[in-house]
Amino acid sequence: MSKSKHVSETPATQMLRRAGVDFGEHPYEYVEHGGTSESARQLGVDEHCVVKTLVMEDEHAKPLIVLMHGDRKVSTKNLARQIGAKRVEPCKPEVANRHSGYLVGGTSPFGTKKTMRVYVESTILELDEIWLNGGRRGYLVSLAPATLVSLLGATPVQCASVE
Repeated sequence: MSKSKHVSETPATQMLRRAGVDFGEHPYEYVEHGGTSESARQLGVDEHCVVKTLVMEDEHAKPLIVLMHGDRKVSTKNLARQIGAKRVEPCKPEVANRHSGYLVGGTSPFGTKKTMRVYVESTILELDEIWLNGGRRGYLVSLAPATLVSLLGATPVQCASVE
């Protein structure tokens, strides 16, 4: 794994370091609404290996995190059924920011302000390495997908739909 330029600490990198997780740091030029396709292009990685962190909520407005391949969308209907919720929907950006402590576009599943249940698309766990947000816009960390389960207790689900 290539160790690139060090970026100042975020709550996410602090959590990873405290847990002794080996991770790479990958700054890139943040583009408004560029999403995972833009970060994948700039970093030269497959968008399928770039994982987006989505803050959603169930019918009780209880927040949760869904980790999904960059080139896939979440089927909220399938997710709700699998986690025993009546419905799941994305949070409004300001609500997501409040729950996570991060700005949308820079949300990491690590070091969130509120502890939330984390769900991961099961096929992400089959990848050799994943790239996900390190806690700021324009900054991804690369690590082993097993970290999502060992550190966050992420529950595997099947809720991907092709874009």
